[in-house]
Amino acid sequence: MTDPEIMTADQRAEYALDLATRAGRGLGLQAEEPRVLHNVFNVLVHLAPHPVVVRVPALAVAMVEEQAAKQRRELAVAGWLADRGAPVVAPSPLAPREPVALDGRSLTFWEFVTETDPLSGVTDPAALEKRFVEQTGWAAQLHALLAGYPGDDLPVLSPLVPAVGLTLDELARNPHPMLTAAELDRARAEYAVLEALVQDFSACFPGARLQTLHGDSPAYNALRTATGHLFSDFEDVTRGPVEWDLTLVGPAGVEEYERVSGTAVDRALLDVMEGARLLQVVGALAFATLKPDLAPTLEPVVGLWRSRAPLSLPDAAAS
Repeated sequence: MTDPEIMTADQRAEYALDLATRAGRGLGLQAEEPRVLHNVFNVLVHLAPHPVVVRVPALAVAMVEEQAAKQRRELAVAGWLADRGAPVVAPSPLAPREPVALDGRSLTFWEFVTETDPLSGVTDPAALEKRFVEQTGWAAQLHALLAGYPGDDLPVLSPLVPAVGLTLDELARNPHPMLTAAELDRARAEYAVLEALVQDFSACFPGARLQTLHGDSPAYNALRTATGHLFSDFEDVTRGPVEWDLTLVGPAGVEEYERVSGTAVDRALLDVMEGARLLQVVGALAFATLKPDLAPTLEPVVGLWRSRAPLSLPDAAAS
């Protein structure tokens, strides 16, 4: 990992603030009051008073060239949606729709939006479930728009292959105490299952239709603003079955998606995708030594992964 990734959270935020400010100035944006909005896997910097947010990758195992390729896909899809009036956080018109390279990092520039009803303010479980059910219905509308995206060259399930493999390789080099050696072996065997699935998806699930997806649970990445909802964070945009975007939304969310979309969700495929999502979270333990407060948030999901049978393909595909 590169030097910024071995910094403390405060150091990463300070580093990202400086990097974003210098990158903005290179584009003529003289930010007078830059501020950090978010600091987890990415650091989001608002170049105030400009309506521009810079996303600076903070924790990553991919090389910068691979990050830039991923960002180009994100900008292309989010920009395509924005150009058609879709409810998305758009690339900033004050910056090129290209990653901006600086000091060996790859940055992207987005429009600043004000969230009026943040998720952090919802504490009642029933209200939280109602919110996710509604947002899963919105995801059905997003999928209808994404189905028209012309980029058939998008990789299939790229948030899984090779992304999860990279994090598991990192865990093999630097084990985390939450994961035993036997559990890491199980995780790597499950990743091999995902590789086989991606290699020939139609053989595993002949009835599945692959299309452009948000890639990172759009129901969890919807911002509520004074003028309506906006989907954000398309950095994992990919091709795949809609079931990948429906992981962990719960039965009521799936039913709402079917109601809004008018299409049936393949429960067997959803189960495989949910197992894959849990494996992705297991791989995220690779970042826990760099961000100490991350492991406690991952632990419940890792527990769900342990309680499931190991990921496998349908019998017809496995034979």
